[in-house]
Amino acid sequence: MNRKPSMLVVFLTVFIDLVGFGIVLPQLPLYAESYHANGLELGLLMASFSAMQFIFAPWWGQLSDRLGRRPVLLISIAGSVVAYVWFALATKSTGATALWLIIGSRVFAGICGANITVAQSYIADITPPEDRSKRMGLIGMAFGLGFIFGPWIGGRSADWLGESGPGWVAGALCALNLILAFFILPESWTPAAAPVDRRTHWAQWKHTLQRPTVGLLVVVFFLATFCFTCFELTLGLIIARNFGLDLKVADDLHIARHLAGTLFMYCGIVGAFVQGGPIGRLVKKFGERKLIAVSLFITGASLALMPFVQGDIHQHGELSWRLLFSAQSGAWWALLGVLALLAIGSGLTRPPLFGLLSNLTPANEQGATIGIAQGAGSLARIAGPLFAGAVFVAQPSLPYFVCAGIAALTGVIGWQSLVRRAKTA
Repeated sequence: MNRKPSMLVVFLTVFIDLVGFGIVLPQLPLYAESYHANGLELGLLMASFSAMQFIFAPWWGQLSDRLGRRPVLLISIAGSVVAYVWFALATKSTGATALWLIIGSRVFAGICGANITVAQSYIADITPPEDRSKRMGLIGMAFGLGFIFGPWIGGRSADWLGESGPGWVAGALCALNLILAFFILPESWTPAAAPVDRRTHWAQWKHTLQRPTVGLLVVVFFLATFCFTCFELTLGLIIARNFGLDLKVADDLHIARHLAGTLFMYCGIVGAFVQGGPIGRLVKKFGERKLIAVSLFITGASLALMPFVQGDIHQHGELSWRLLFSAQSGAWWALLGVLALLAIGSGLTRPPLFGLLSNLTPANEQGATIGIAQGAGSLARIAGPLFAGAVFVAQPSLPYFVCAGIAALTGVIGWQSLVRRAKTA
């Protein structure tokens, strides 16, 4: 009996994959510190996955257009299992050997990591154009929930199983994911339905970016991701600065780490709610084009406000949610408000952008086009932290003001090019 494509299975596939990713990612700087990594080695460790994604995501997407989504997704998940087992075994070594083995595992994980690209292509295959943005929101929701649960599981697994725990747990979850996809996930795309042009890596980039609206959407996704990764890198640092925490003091460093982790979880919950709930109704009411532009204005406003949210955590004596109901809680409510605004803006960008991108792309190029967009996002995840880290040292508020300007300008360009030109077309 033929199995029907299931959104639930795709959702679970992405969710489990991102839980595994979220288990390991926050642990990487801690491993680097314990193995005495220098600046170059730390940079390689943190950037290697995204660098490989930049190179290979378009290729995997194009391959899924030729072979079908199911085999590429299964290969990708199997590669994740190998990468996390590799990571776990690497932590059994010591010194430079362990560090370079871990870097190698991240390189291999980045090469094999086609899950998001193929999952979005899968959704495009099985969803009518008018519902694609809503269903792309479910992928965003799975992405967000994975990053909510993953870091918590990673921290607990390190406590329970030692340094290799996060790798073994992430590998086990991906193995479960592989079994689930193998037995339950059917094929969504028949390559014989339409011939697929074979292009080299850079020829595919050129082909995609030369398509007027599609190319613009890829650039918008790059810039939106660039701004958000700058925020991700510097959130803990700006909170410490604005709330009087000295990161050279052990107690203050502990508070900063705990607070940053809690706030990231809060942003993830808000973003997951937006992408899994009201996004469908908003797209139907306003359309993808307006929503993309407005989301960038919201993101820009929240980034511009962030440096001005200041307080003094030491006035309260301890860190707990009781701070929100204390006599001097205004700064904390302001912080939660600004972060909610940022999570809403970011959550409203991705689903309509990929929905519109999919609707503007021929069926036999879905994987290749979405792969290019994801490759651009991976490039932004390399460039953003490099920029934010360098600029934050000179002036802590500057990354937020620069990214606020980039988001607002991108919103203006998006409104002019996507909304106004569509009206006059």
